[in-house]
Formats: sequence, C-alpha cells, structure tokens
Amino acid sequence: MAQPAGDSPSWHPHLWHPTTQVATARIPERVVRGEGAELITASGERLIDAISSWWVTLHGHAEPTIARAIAAQASTLEQVIFANFSHPPAEALATRLCRRSGLDRVFFSDNGSTAVEVALKAAWQWWRNRGSERRQLIAFEGAYHGDTFGAMAVGERSLFSEPFEPLLFAVARAPWPSTAGLESNDPGLEERERQALSALERLLEVPTAAVILEPLVQGASGMRMVREVFLQQLERRVRQAGALLIADEVLTGFGRSGRLFACHRAAIRPDLIALSKGLTGGFLPMGVTLASEAVFQGFVAPDPSRTLFHGHSFTANPLGCAAALASLDLLEQAPERHEGMEARHRPHLERLARHRLVRAPRLLGSIAAFDLAVEHPGYLNPAGRRLQDLVWQRGVFLRPLGQVVYLLPPLSIDDDQLARCYEAIGWALDQL
Repeated sequence: MAQPAGDSPSWHPHLWHPTTQVATARIPERVVRGEGAELITASGERLIDAISSWWVTLHGHAEPTIARAIAAQASTLEQVIFANFSHPPAEALATRLCRRSGLDRVFFSDNGSTAVEVALKAAWQWWRNRGSERRQLIAFEGAYHGDTFGAMAVGERSLFSEPFEPLLFAVARAPWPSTAGLESNDPGLEERERQALSALERLLEVPTAAVILEPLVQGASGMRMVREVFLQQLERRVRQAGALLIADEVLTGFGRSGRLFACHRAAIRPDLIALSKGLTGGFLPMGVTLASEAVFQGFVAPDPSRTLFHGHSFTANPLGCAAALASLDLLEQAPERHEGMEARHRPHLERLARHRLVRAPRLLGSIAAFDLAVEHPGYLNPAGRRLQDLVWQRGVFLRPLGQVVYLLPPLSIDDDQLARCYEAIGWALDQL
C-alpha cells in the first residue's frame, strides 16, 4: 500500500518527482547502481529494467564503451558556447546523423520536448520567411509530443495538459487508425485508414504549415501502432498539399522500431525529425532536430529577422556528443541486436496473447504491448498499477500506461531476462 509523503521518512524532503502524486504513490526506491538490463537498489534488490528507464537506456545501464567516451571527452572539453564556436564531437555527430537519416542539417537542443519545439518553430517560421500565410498545424488524435507548451499543444489534450488549455494554440486533428493486434487481421483496419486519410485531405484544404506525427507508434498514448502503408499514403497527401512533414522520433529513433529510424521502416522522408532519448544511449540529456537543406536555406539571408532565434545553454554539449557517437558505434557494430529484437519478443507475446485478460497484443521492433481487459480504460485505471506492483515482486520493473502494459527493454537484455519479464507478467495476470 502506498504511503502519503508526510507519513514516511523515506520520501526525501527536498525532491519533487515527475508525474507523481505523493499523496498516493509508492515511495521511490533508491537505486545505487545499474548493470546492463538491471537496476540494483540500496537494499540489494535486482530489477530488470523492462522499460529502459522511460525508454532512454538503449544499450544497458553503465555501458562501458559510452562511459569511457564521456570520461575521455570530459578531460578534453566539457562545454563551449555553440553560438560562437564549433567542436569536433558535434561536427562528427552531425555528419553521421545526416548520413544515416538522409536529412542535411542538425540543430542541437537538450531533450525530446525541445527537439519538437525546434521543429515546430522552424516549420512555422520557414513559411513566414517565405512571406506565406500558412497558419494551420495538423497533429493526430492520441499524439504525445512532450510537456513544453508547443509540444503540449500538438499533443492530445488530456489530463496532463488540461490546466494549461487557455495557453495552448489551436491545432487541427486527424484520426490515427491504430491496428488491433499482432497481425493486421483487423477487418475494419483498411476502412479506418481510408477514413483517416479522407479526414486528413479535408484538413489539408486549409493552407497548412506542417503535419506532425509519431512514425509507426504513438508512445505515451498507449503504444498505438499503424501500418507502414498508411504513413506512405499520408505522406503523399501532405506533399500534394505542399505542407512540411515533421516526424517525432524521440521514442522510435535509434533502433527501437527494428530499423535505425522508424521513417526508414515506413519508407517516408520527412522534412524535419525530432530525436532524443536513445540518442546518447541514455547517459546524458540531449536532443536534435534534423532538417532538410531546403528548410535550412529558408533561414539564410542578410535580413536578421529570418534567423531562427532559438538556443540552449548546453547546445551540442561535447560530453553528450561523445556519448551519442559511442552509442552510434555500438548500433552500427551490432545491428542484429535492434534488428532481431522483434523476433525475440514474438513467441513470448504470442503465448501471452492467449491469456483471458490480454487484448490487442502488438509488436514493433523492441516494443511489445497489450491492453488489459478492463471496463473503464484510461491513464488513471488502477489495473496497470496493480500489475506493476505484482511484477515487481518477481524482479521486473514495468510502468504501464493505465491499462496498457508494454515492454521496451534495453538492447542488452539476454534471452533469460526477457523470458523472466514475460513469466512475471503471466504470473501477475493470473493474480489479477
């Protein structure tokens, strides 16, 4: 049973934990060490980190290659203002990201929300710099793009954004026709896709600056997955309307979809891509926004008003760049780890799908998810929290999204650890 903050000395008197109601939440455990796919608490308990610590720990905790790269960079150059200077790690990282993504320019920031903010601001101002009056932004129902104001505005309006509703700008919404199961044996899927595309076409009749989406999977709204063919048809309509396309790959980037980028798996080419989370392997906060050369050139002019006036104190931090370069090395040296994760999940998820409490099992790359059979689905449904407490007893850490249970483990997880995750979930479902 969770204890209120005032009743327990275990709650630190000076910390304010994110997305946590301390009056009802479980008291946080103190983690003192991480090893590969495991977290070790102060009491010596070992937990499999089955969600990569909010999806950031790409190669595992305390990964030695990345740790060494950061240490070496720290003894050389730890930080420099990027508005006036450049440095080798940023140049090397920008070159590699552009080569691997197919885009041309890199704007550095410090997290996923700000990477999205940069993409939105760049898209909006790009049209303004051209003298255009395109003033519509289109997002998708169920989207989540971050917790800053611009990112909240293009995300689904929800419990998280409701207090700030008067401060959020208007956004047009198109349907997101998510699949209902492991295979696309959903008789209504093609019709839902057709209706979504028709709705998008109607919205695009209004001059539109940009369309923003999470390619292949909407993460925070419940791992809601769409087919590649839907995104391909969507991109064609965006191009026909002359709008820019923004891909938020904060979750899906760096192998999480089974390809280095979900846009590659979906065979689409956006004008702007937001990246963070796995960028540094989970070691340091960093975000980037990739842009096409055409978008970049829209800001090049003698007129200073055409400048993208956006920046962060730690833009292109050398330590973060060093971590990201080391993480890319690991991805390129062992691509089978992210390319093969989907096949490792599949037999476990297929067995779990037969449980009476499992609905809509779905799988993409390293992401496996299903819905709990509950009467009132939603983020506040307590079933997910109960399951979280149960699997914890079996040495597995999950953080369900309401009734949506998902696994998104580090790429370093071994077969035994992955099997233990599914066994713990199966046992917990029986207790529910």
